[in-house]
Amino acid sequence: MSDFDLSKLTQQMTELVSTWGLQVVGAIVVLILGLVIAKIVRSSVRGMLRRAKMDETLIPFLSNLVYYMVLAFVGIAVLGLFGIPTTSFIAVLGAAGLAVGLALQGTLSNFAAGVMLLFFRPFRVGDYVEAGGDEGEVRQVGVFASTLLTLDNVTIVLPNAAIWGAKIRNYTDHPNRRNDLAIGISYGDDINKARQVISDVLKADDRVLQDPAPLIAVSGLGDSSVDLLVGPYCKPEHYWDLRFDMYQKIKEGLDQAGVTIPFPQRDVHLFRENS
Repeated sequence: MSDFDLSKLTQQMTELVSTWGLQVVGAIVVLILGLVIAKIVRSSVRGMLRRAKMDETLIPFLSNLVYYMVLAFVGIAVLGLFGIPTTSFIAVLGAAGLAVGLALQGTLSNFAAGVMLLFFRPFRVGDYVEAGGDEGEVRQVGVFASTLLTLDNVTIVLPNAAIWGAKIRNYTDHPNRRNDLAIGISYGDDINKARQVISDVLKADDRVLQDPAPLIAVSGLGDSSVDLLVGPYCKPEHYWDLRFDMYQKIKEGLDQAGVTIPFPQRDVHLFRENS
């Protein structure tokens, strides 16, 4: 009885090998070649992106995306060797991808915005920007979110969709930045004298650029002062330090020259009614 079972099993194995042997060998060969080709394609994509000076954050993601896409095609080819209808399989994958895409709609929008930020580069790491309703120094530009560091050392993580879908101000993109200061002097003071004092203060500071020349102009006539707009140009990294120092130095220079910075004033007229 055991001999009969063994011979029957041997016969079944022989039929199985003769029927599927070539398909199995072919599937193994296709799988091995597919893995090798996928790795070669991934390495080629990485090299191409690096030669194109693509952002390092995006290179691993794109190269791995191409790698798994090649593997997906290899898997479909292997299934086709065994006679499995790949058309319905692709349709199922498409439906599953659509369902996952709808479920991850917010995440995918952040990813798409991150790709746009990394491709078009409206700002880079180290820039001081205003984006998504917040402002700070850019510390990281990720695929899904970006990180800002405010002047008071608060870390802000912004979804990329909130950044790409709103106005972006990059304060350090240009090599020079104008520092607009509002200075008021009394109506009784000499405007030209005040402008000369301010000009001397600006020239004495090495952080103030002389090309382009600083702006010193009358910007308006206020209720109690003649308003001057003082606009020295500087490097972006000197902006805040120069701004704080200039207010103090201009105030001290005007005081020494006898130019008054007036307080808000209001004239009150009293009338006595005849009894």
